[in-house]
Amino acid sequence: MNNKVGIIGSGFSSLAAAACLAKEGFDVTVFEKNSEIGGRCRKFESDGFVFDIGPSWYWMPEVFEKFYNVFGKSSSDFYDLKRLNPSYKVIFGTDDTVDIPADYNDLRNLFENLEQGSAKNLDTFLGDAEYKYNVGMTEFVWKPGHNIMEFADLRVVKSLFKLQMLSSISKQIDKLFKNEKIRNILKFPVLFLGATPEKTPALYSLMNYADLKLGTWYPMGGMYKITEAFMNIGKSQGVKFMANNNVISIECKGRQAHSLTTSSGTYELDYIVAGADYHYVDQKLLPERYKNYTASYWDDRVMAPSSLLFYIGLNTRLNGVQHHNLYFDKDFSIHANEIYTDPKWPSQPLFYMCCPSVTDNTVAPEGCENVFLLMPLAPNIEDNEEIREKYFNIMLDRLSTVSGLNLGPHIIYKKSFCVNDFVSEYNSFKGNAYGLANTLTQTAFLKPKLKNKNLDNLYYTGQLTTPGPGVPPSIISGQVVAKEIIKSHKHKL
Repeated sequence: MNNKVGIIGSGFSSLAAAACLAKEGFDVTVFEKNSEIGGRCRKFESDGFVFDIGPSWYWMPEVFEKFYNVFGKSSSDFYDLKRLNPSYKVIFGTDDTVDIPADYNDLRNLFENLEQGSAKNLDTFLGDAEYKYNVGMTEFVWKPGHNIMEFADLRVVKSLFKLQMLSSISKQIDKLFKNEKIRNILKFPVLFLGATPEKTPALYSLMNYADLKLGTWYPMGGMYKITEAFMNIGKSQGVKFMANNNVISIECKGRQAHSLTTSSGTYELDYIVAGADYHYVDQKLLPERYKNYTASYWDDRVMAPSSLLFYIGLNTRLNGVQHHNLYFDKDFSIHANEIYTDPKWPSQPLFYMCCPSVTDNTVAPEGCENVFLLMPLAPNIEDNEEIREKYFNIMLDRLSTVSGLNLGPHIIYKKSFCVNDFVSEYNSFKGNAYGLANTLTQTAFLKPKLKNKNLDNLYYTGQLTTPGPGVPPSIISGQVVAKEIIKSHKHKL
């Protein structure tokens, strides 16, 4: 077998698909428009600081391990994986913080101190979440989502009721817990899923299980260590990587996408996998008759948030911070509504501060701190330097007022990244940071299809298709697409 596969983009879904296909004997080339492989999980270095550009949370470690195991490897072959304890800090106000412990008994005690009887209710909540996680991660996420019949077997149908697909996670949490701090802690993971907790299916309490039971981890050296691991596996299987290679068009004839034209030339291929932004590939790279969807279809999609990010180098260390810090000192529901219901720049934003140098002394010079600020916001919103600077100062003021952290005089490096950069760097639809919203009408087989209906050899992978956004789902998405291509190829033979 020497069939040529071209993969557009080099995010985790592309890297996973590339390695799996190459393992089966396909001749795989990955084309990346940017200078560095990794898609949204890249890094940059400046003034002795090493900044991870994209993902900063390492959840669902078994997804990574299962991928590595396919190739006879484990995470320990590539990096030292450390479980964070506490998992993260939640700041509710001045002198009002909660550290979320890694140990479950300590977590139960924390909840019980906040609200009498809540430890038992936490057991109930996470027991349900564990069932959803196990069913979701063993059944739903591995289905290609071609049609509803994939979900028609009796065991899965029965599961739908226990999975609480038709009730909201807000309703489930509010029924079990009255303390607002507990409610906000449990609703935090869905803030990035693309809808308010009131409109997010209770199915997604599986995220709470991943968070509170499976834990928050960190690969020493930074998140880019994962990208390097995937690249090393790909190269060991014969995958070729071509950075600085922007795909300009996909040439088609009959029901075949026969070649890619890139900034370096034209490449004839037997299969194409689009791991770049689905909307961009569908609407910009394909001839009109081969597009999977109309422009109006895409405009009707509900997108997950974009983000305003700042990468900051400080010439001092910070006291009283954890690796992950969530600033929930303003009204959760107001910010959520200003992302999802009435899109606008937030009036009283919640935000997140990551300080990887708390855990890892290799990412900042001695005596310095590596800081990453992230504020979720509505996609497709106005973005300019003046607005960015306004919200940077808002976050600095809050850090000073609430936590006594006076960052301003100590900043020796600063770089921002926002909506316009998501578009220019990743061709991201509406500048989204987290893909499609995980609403009921955009779940499973209702997501954009992973196979082009007009072409027999064009497939899609990544956060806008099955199973959805996030690093672990993207890793799974690449494997699902690879299996579909392998199955199709064997059928042809």
